[in-house]
Order: sequence, then structure tokens, then C-alpha cells
Amino acid sequence: MSISGRRTPMVLFSNSSDQYSHRVRLVLREKRIAVKEIAVDLVNLDEDLIVANPTGEVPALVDRDLQLYHSIVIMEYLDERYPHPPLLPIYPVARAEARLMIHRIEQEWALRVDVIAGKGIRSGKREQARNELRESIIAFAHHFSDQRKFFLNNEFTIVDCCVAPVLWRLDSLDITLPPQQTKNLRRYMNNVFSRESFRTSLSEVEEEMRSV
Repeated sequence: MSISGRRTPMVLFSNSSDQYSHRVRLVLREKRIAVKEIAVDLVNLDEDLIVANPTGEVPALVDRDLQLYHSIVIMEYLDERYPHPPLLPIYPVARAEARLMIHRIEQEWALRVDVIAGKGIRSGKREQARNELRESIIAFAHHFSDQRKFFLNNEFTIVDCCVAPVLWRLDSLDITLPPQQTKNLRRYMNNVFSRESFRTSLSEVEEEMRSV
């Protein structure tokens, strides 16, 4: 019987190498939410995934009668349903600034990762995306400060959940950052990658993406 035909715990459909699935797994680990995870083969789609998301894209979340897709929608839903620890700022101005930064990361980083890691992409377009992502990350390096642990401040947020999966994949994307220009960024990466929630969010495929 499909998940839509019986009462089930929360179910996450995800892919082991997908950055967007990784975001959601990180939120789930940070909040210690119990969830049934179903690894999806994107070539042979699970019929329950099609029920949860007719486009067949991951991640997709099923919570009783609610079916959600798109990583940011899922992450914000989880943050509102399970408010502790909060992963978005409480105050409207700070929350809006966080959402704006999420949008920038989506447009400037995540979409370029999709091109670099995608199949059937022309080598010239892939190399252009690789160079643009590298330059964008270097340009962001000034944002990281030795005065705060995480992207926005000293609190881990959904912004970090969007940033960290991209930074973790840099080795596998064949992107090298200049050490002198990215000292604080590297410190930030160490802060995030050493978190228990991050370590336990990694799939076996993702564990192999970075030489530690």
C-alpha cells in the first residue's frame, strides 16, 4: 500500500547526491526530527514520490495529509512546525534579510552547482559556471568574520543549511579557493562541518565528496 493510503510518520524523499535534499536533511538533524527517509533513484522514480510531487523532483516531504516539495518551502515548514531550535530570526527585519540572503545563495551558488554537476551540459557552459561560482564565493568571503561563528551571526540558521551543502561539494566540483582570501570562510566551514547535525546529515555518497 502506498504512503498516501495509510497513516505514516513524516516521510522525506531525497537523493544521496542532491544539494537540495542535503539542505533538508541538515534541518531535520539540527532539530532532531524523527523522519522516515526514502532514497530516490532519479532514473527509476518511486511511485510514492510521484504522489508527493508530480514533477518527480526531490526533496519531497509527506507529513500526514500534507505533501510539500521545494527545499526552501520544506525547511521553513519544518522550522515553523518544530520551532526549537529556531532556524530563522525572530524579528521581521532580520528574517527578511535572511530570506534575501537565501535567495542570493540560490541564484548565485546553487544554480551554478546544478550546471557543474548536471548531465548533458556542454563543457564550456560547465566551466563558465565553475569559474562564476568560484568568483562568487571569493566575493562573499568578506562577509565571513572572526567575530561570528555562522553566516548571519552566532546562531546556526537556514541560511547556513543552504550554504554548507555547496561548500562541502567544492572538492567534487573541482573548485579550489585561494587560502589567503578565504581564511574566515575556511574557519566558518570548519565550524559547520564539525557540527554533529552536519556530520549525520551526510549520505554515504556525500561523505566521499570531500577529502577531510
